Amino acid sequence: MDPRERAKELIRVRSKEGKIACPVALRIAQETGLPSREIGRLLDEMGIKVIECQLGLFHTQKLRT
Repeated sequence: MDPRERAKELIRVRSKEGKIACPVALRIAQETGLPSREIGRLLDEMGIKVIECQLGLFHTQKLRT
């Protein structure tokens, strides 16, 4: 199976309610041999939102003033 197609299948199986945890997406990249950037593109194409980002980049926070 083509690595992109394999990644899409894994994304479908492992995502829930249109969301996938960042560590899960990174694991899919490792399992398929695709760069994480390519997994990000596939997630965008599939309309899947990344949650639980290890760097905190995908969370919005209210700033205290």
